Amino acid sequence: MPPSHVLVLNSGSSSLKYQLLDMTRGETAADPNPDPDAAPERKATGIVEHIGEPTGPADNTEALETVADELAARGAGLDSPDLAAIAHRVVHGGTRFTRPTLITDEVVAEIENLIPLAPLHNPANLTGVRVARRLRPDLPQVAVFDTAFHSTMPQSAARYAIDRTVADEYGIRRYGFHGTSHAYVSRRTARLLGKDPSEVNVIVLHLGNGASASAVRGGVCVDTSMGLTPLEGLVMGTRSGDLDPAVIFHLTRVAGLSPDEVDILLNKRSGLLGLCGDNDMREIGRRIAEGDEAAHLAFDVYTHRLRKYVGAYCAVLGRVDAVAFTAGVGENSAAVRGAALDGLEPLGIEIDAVRNAVRGSAERLVSTDTSRVAVAVVPTDEEREIAQQAYSLVRP
Repeated sequence: MPPSHVLVLNSGSSSLKYQLLDMTRGETAADPNPDPDAAPERKATGIVEHIGEPTGPADNTEALETVADELAARGAGLDSPDLAAIAHRVVHGGTRFTRPTLITDEVVAEIENLIPLAPLHNPANLTGVRVARRLRPDLPQVAVFDTAFHSTMPQSAARYAIDRTVADEYGIRRYGFHGTSHAYVSRRTARLLGKDPSEVNVIVLHLGNGASASAVRGGVCVDTSMGLTPLEGLVMGTRSGDLDPAVIFHLTRVAGLSPDEVDILLNKRSGLLGLCGDNDMREIGRRIAEGDEAAHLAFDVYTHRLRKYVGAYCAVLGRVDAVAFTAGVGENSAAVRGAALDGLEPLGIEIDAVRNAVRGSAERLVSTDTSRVAVAVVPTDEEREIAQQAYSLVRP
């Protein structure tokens, strides 16, 4: 058998997450082309934290060497002949990278040129790429971009209504993020309905500490809530989401805040945290049960914004076959799902309270039997999506 393992790396500034997946589950000599949605076998998973801190690895090279040691202990080190590729999550691909891409020196340089669009993420992603290429220069390495799935948005959805020359010169447009999650969940939702993804229109709600919505028509993204950066759109754990741009001018002119201080305020001290002091939906739920008004207001603001985006994307898509909830909050909070869709029965969306209250880790429907629009809970698996995209590129 040719090499079939893909090592997925998600390199952050202080942590390195990894998963090793065997992509040949279901393959046989008689059927070398298994169902692309068949689950690969997860051989190893883990995270190396506190990079650059006294209690952790000195740098990303040492962190990846730690990963290599952990994999070797499982009989699947970086020198394993079963390793087909290393796949890297890269947050921002701009307009240049719209599909999984084999990494070359030229690709590294182009990703580096995109750092101004993702100054917190792309540098860390690139560090992981450089270290992995140094340790295994002979092995195909693939970049999979968070923004790629949303690159199909029409110009009417991608453009901001600002001076076109300025926008083009500085790359100002809506890119969207969480793309691997939206791609995976929209496809799995179609399969859950027993249909091909090309036949299904889905609204995907990726609700974690970061949160985003997408409108997916026949497997193709036509709109998403995040924009130039992950700040736009839904209310999030610590991010404000949609905001009148003049708020920024007001804060700089009247409150005397610097641009950096406004950036920190809107990205790290806003959202649920800014509204009630907590960004954990479980804690907010506990506080609501105790009658906490600030927590209740934060929950209402959060779910109001969700409901507004669902309604807007119903209009964008025209016909909606399913609304899919995913990520930590989306998969686990029945209260958020119920409140987000409350009152949308005229749009054909009916949630079943009993089904919605059942906890579980499986893909499932929580809509009523008579609902014209299915409501689904679909656990996301971004590493699996990244591995599948990378393997499709390098598979012999």
